[in-house]
Amino acid sequence: MYRVGLLTGDAGRDGSGLFANPDLIGHVYVGPYAVGQPAFALVAADAAGVAGYCLAARDTRAFAAWCESSWWPALREQYPRRSDGSPDAGLVQLIHAPPVVPDELAEAYPAHLHIDLLERARGTGTGRRLIERQLADLAAAGATACHLGAASTNTNAIAFYEHLGWRILRRDNSDCVMGIELR
Repeated sequence: MYRVGLLTGDAGRDGSGLFANPDLIGHVYVGPYAVGQPAFALVAADAAGVAGYCLAARDTRAFAAWCESSWWPALREQYPRRSDGSPDAGLVQLIHAPPVVPDELAEAYPAHLHIDLLERARGTGTGRRLIERQLADLAAAGATACHLGAASTNTNAIAFYEHLGWRILRRDNSDCVMGIELR
């Protein structure tokens, strides 16, 4: 799963040339979900191996609290803050100061997910199946709505989410936040 995160780590494109430490992106975007929310860690595999995943948290606030107490402390010790402006430094900054979801978003769309698929899995229906399964699992667990973020430059992903019924909640030059009701 970490490798998929790396190979999609540049707004859906291969990010392996961006990061000196290939594990950092997985530590931030994959590991906490696989460990802290395993019931919502869906993996797609084919004959070549893991081809993608859809990771989620039913309660964004509770997940952030778990990360703060159980996931980030060991990583903060392992990766001291840096200020060299590198992509690795940006990920280390996220370990030390994870973004906080605004209250109004967490209240209206308490669950969140993200999905990454390798190129070989795109266009096969895998993404749709993963998201539909994930949303059904979240709803069964009591979530009423879900949000996700995408790079504003990732127009293919945004169009895909809109096709599945997600709507844009906020968009600026760098980020697009989308939401969907589950009931």
